[in-house]
Amino acid sequence: MPNTKITMSPRVDPTFASDNTAGICPEAWAALAAANAGRGLSYGDDEWTARARARFAAVFATECEVFLVFNGTAANALALSARCRSYQSILCHESSHVDTDECSAPEFFTGGAKVIALPGPAGKLLPDTVERALHGGHGVHYPQPGALSLTQSTELGTVYAPDEVRALAAVAHAHGLAVHMDGARFANAAAALQVKGFSPADITWRAGVDVLCFGGTKNGMHTTEAVVFFDRALAADFAYRVKQGGQLASKLRFAGAQWEAMLTDGAWLRHGAHANACARQLADALRGVPGLRLLLEPEVNGVFVELPPTIAAALEARGWLFHRFIGDHGYRLMCAWDTTGQDLARFVADVRAAAGA
Repeated sequence: MPNTKITMSPRVDPTFASDNTAGICPEAWAALAAANAGRGLSYGDDEWTARARARFAAVFATECEVFLVFNGTAANALALSARCRSYQSILCHESSHVDTDECSAPEFFTGGAKVIALPGPAGKLLPDTVERALHGGHGVHYPQPGALSLTQSTELGTVYAPDEVRALAAVAHAHGLAVHMDGARFANAAAALQVKGFSPADITWRAGVDVLCFGGTKNGMHTTEAVVFFDRALAADFAYRVKQGGQLASKLRFAGAQWEAMLTDGAWLRHGAHANACARQLADALRGVPGLRLLLEPEVNGVFVELPPTIAAALEARGWLFHRFIGDHGYRLMCAWDTTGQDLARFVADVRAAAGA
């Protein structure tokens, strides 16, 4: 047998690549274990899911219809399908997942609704931009606007203030559009806005949001997102959409148990606040490194920084994994519920070494 040389790939460290790379948080893990004792009813008729739905109503201070699905793509696409028909359009920001990262799932589940991506500073839409888009085309020759989709927090780590959401929702509702919020990182936005005195209700239905896709995975849960309808009329027959879309878990209690645990004592907000604080620490540590430039001030758990090619290559050679996000040299560094001071120190030390600082 000939000698075969095995080349070992360098270890890849995905700590700052995404908040999806983190594990399951202790609260969710304990809830899964507790729900695993004994048996429970199937398809959401269990006690854990019932208690979780009650917790959603308490957190948002209103009655709402809640459906638990597996992932954010399905949550967004199915939520939008509850309002948009095949001949309608979905207005969103050009950096939104609805347009860039969901493999045409919104178009598929709506039967062909056209996603129209609009520009906006720092990942956010402006009312005037949306207003102009609503007057495009001519009559039946152009898709009828059906929904406005907002991302909170945005893909560039910025946050819509309640007044900004309210202004956008006012434009949408004046033209008969539903307002959808992609909240894959809603916990981070809610934690950032809580510091300013705003509640989850203030930044959603009180500001005009009709349906929220509330992210669980990026907040430390396992394979669960919540579709929360504040306009309960939109939820009519939504259970059938969930089932048809392959998103109804037979053992839904394992999703319900996680949400109950996370919402009951505020763990979802604590984890969001922790990730946000880590991002601020990371940004502060990078400010003084020669050759680096912060592209945006971090509002939540993402740090966007311009790295010279030599520094980026040196960090990659050391095993760090991160993604280019803005232009040729703008990279995104994400913090998560489990990011530690040691993680930050290791990365910053390698950055400084790569920069010769």
